Amino acid sequence: MKKFINDPLNFVDEMLEGILMAYPNHLKRASDPRALVRADSPIRGKVGIATGGGSGHLPVFMGYVGRGLADGVSIGNVFSSPSSDQMFAVTRAINGGSGVLYLFGNYQGDIMNFEMAREMAEMEGIQVEMAIMADDVASAPREKSSKRRGVAGLFYAYKIIGAKAEENVNLEEVIRVAKKVMDNTRTMGVALSPCTIPAVGKPTFTIGDDEMEIGMGIHGEPGVKRGRLEASDRITETLMEQILNDLPFKSGDSVSILVNSLGATPKEELFIIFRKAWQLLMDSGINVYRPYIGEYATSLEMVGCSITLIKLDEEIKKLLDAPAESPFFLQK
Repeated sequence: MKKFINDPLNFVDEMLEGILMAYPNHLKRASDPRALVRADSPIRGKVGIATGGGSGHLPVFMGYVGRGLADGVSIGNVFSSPSSDQMFAVTRAINGGSGVLYLFGNYQGDIMNFEMAREMAEMEGIQVEMAIMADDVASAPREKSSKRRGVAGLFYAYKIIGAKAEENVNLEEVIRVAKKVMDNTRTMGVALSPCTIPAVGKPTFTIGDDEMEIGMGIHGEPGVKRGRLEASDRITETLMEQILNDLPFKSGDSVSILVNSLGATPKEELFIIFRKAWQLLMDSGINVYRPYIGEYATSLEMVGCSITLIKLDEEIKKLLDAPAESPFFLQK
């Protein structure tokens, strides 16, 4: 294993120290070392957006804490859920008196711990609701969509739901928009290589040099098909077919598209994928609005990518256009 680390057991805490040193005007610690919040928290009268999850996915989760995005984040070990106490610390730190929304991906450990944190918060009179992103079409069929994993579609959730909360509306309005985002977002990915968790010291899975796996999760969860590596256009067609048929997206729709690197896929290759995805959308009569291409939800150094589509209406377009700023994302 070749990595720029010291003691693998200190990997997460030393990373957090570096981030706080680099961005003191954006982030601060709450009462727990693994709980980070906006430097201007709490904001009176604003619904707080709390997120959390395992490390190893930057900029998800902590990279989207900032103006027009989330207000705080609890951070677990690599690919491991943060604790209920850590999420509770975030909740208390961002509570501005209008309630808190927990926004996170559909993973059992996170659900269990964040449910406990909600109970702790409500004992202190803090109203907490939960929005659980489940956008990975490869992880369960449409009729069992509640079992799907939350992956790169979380970016759109942070951007759009965070923009709504920034308008100082009530918690019910934020939840209404959250439901719209979750209902209209679909993602599918492909992996070409594994990653290595520092504390483990070996790859999370094995795959041949000439192989790819369609639908693999961001922790190395099994996909839906493993086979020979194909040309970029063919891979893109496979991913797009599954995404387009799932909502389904149709002619006349307006969408935003995210082409996301899982950590080690260069932007040059992402733009080749985007080129084909854009052509397929145009051929289907679907308008592309605000594309995003780059690293938005990663899996350490995994070689691979994902494509996310979100169906837009005028309200969602306006919120997508709203300014946002965090150490890892800026939109003016």
